[in-house]
Amino acid sequence: MGEDAESPKINHTFLRDYVTEADVISTVEFNQTGDLLATGDKGGRVVIFQRETESKGESEEVGETGDSGEYNVYSTFQSHEPDFDYLKSLEIEEKINKIRWLPQQNAAHFLLSTNDKTIKLWKVSERDKRPEGYNLKDEEGRLKDISTITSLQVPVLKPTDLMVEVRPRRVFSNGHTYHVNSISVNSDGETYLSADDLRINMWHLGITDRSFNIVDIKPANMEDLTEVITAAEFHPHHCHLFVYSSSKGTLRLCDMRASALCDKHTKLFEEPEDPGSRSFFSEIISSVSDVKFSHSGRYLLTRDYLTAKVWDLNMDKGPVETYQVHEYLRSKLCSLYENDCIFDKFECVWNSSDSVIMTGAYNSFFRMFDRETGRGVTLEAWRESSKPRAVLRTRRVYTGGKRRRGDVGVDSLDFTKKILHMAWHPSENIIAIAATNNLYIFQDRVNPETQGQ
Repeated sequence: MGEDAESPKINHTFLRDYVTEADVISTVEFNQTGDLLATGDKGGRVVIFQRETESKGESEEVGETGDSGEYNVYSTFQSHEPDFDYLKSLEIEEKINKIRWLPQQNAAHFLLSTNDKTIKLWKVSERDKRPEGYNLKDEEGRLKDISTITSLQVPVLKPTDLMVEVRPRRVFSNGHTYHVNSISVNSDGETYLSADDLRINMWHLGITDRSFNIVDIKPANMEDLTEVITAAEFHPHHCHLFVYSSSKGTLRLCDMRASALCDKHTKLFEEPEDPGSRSFFSEIISSVSDVKFSHSGRYLLTRDYLTAKVWDLNMDKGPVETYQVHEYLRSKLCSLYENDCIFDKFECVWNSSDSVIMTGAYNSFFRMFDRETGRGVTLEAWRESSKPRAVLRTRRVYTGGKRRRGDVGVDSLDFTKKILHMAWHPSENIIAIAATNNLYIFQDRVNPETQGQ
């Protein structure tokens, strides 16, 4: 993924021409097959996109192999509504903080969505047949007079137009005092965790009225509070392991086999701070905004304000890889603190083979790093590149030396255009990028046999 590598090309984009606060995308998530893509926004809505399969004739007409269908809107529904906490006299936003898909067990799909307080389990199913010929109801669904029924018939299923039904199956509420920042489905397929600023709870998908508290870092005196939980995730293969990150830049790996309450971690991952580089902003920029297990389960990927880091579960002394995302902003931390941008929470993701990582930046830029070579590439999600099959250009931020044509100066960066949320297809080189109220879906035109290389 070096600067000179061939740029990925766009497969499809979904754009809107107006921006309201409610339309800003707040989370993006592929399901386990990559055929469905869900987004949540600040208005409490969830939009599900489905990948359309192209016929062989269409692929030949395009003249490319390995091409795949576009993502089109499959279903839209209102997940959360504004609420009010009467005990604390606080408004509860409808904004969707996270979406997580459950492993598919049958023809239906299930997903979890959460705002600051309430987690909901949704069932997404298709219906293309309807029953007809009821004995006790007429064609309009009204009950018949029993005295008029002279014979019995067997109801039959008749074909009808395809309908996508989304129904709430469970509502998990009253589990968190503080704002929920993470949900993660366990590999056992039966439980999931939810994390807020001070606690992590474990839920059973079939039980809504109680949860089990597995981490509680709330001090007896809140004046002694020194850090908060920023993200948490289950191990992809071992159902007893999970990790959570903190605002102090630490990672704690916990094993539920060792203790029911995991206040005492199994491993602590922390990078020693250089005393010579300490400043007023050190603690703020070291806060971990996202943590993700690799697909293999061997590594952890974290993102703080300026860097992305890869940690080996077997080496807790420090990260094995560190990637500078936008080091050129270090001299701008004072102004970024004044406009609150320094508190932005960027996400990070792995590709399907754990060989490339991706994370966001400002000015509609996002960055990819090849772990084997250590080289990075800066790409831009913008409307001029939104035509299907257009080439996605690489960009460069000018920080000194010889200036190339097309370079962007640090002082020219637009800090309102931030790429915070993204997702990578679980098996292919397809990425989804959320840029305010726009969703960009890019596909790398590579041979399917070499896409993981």
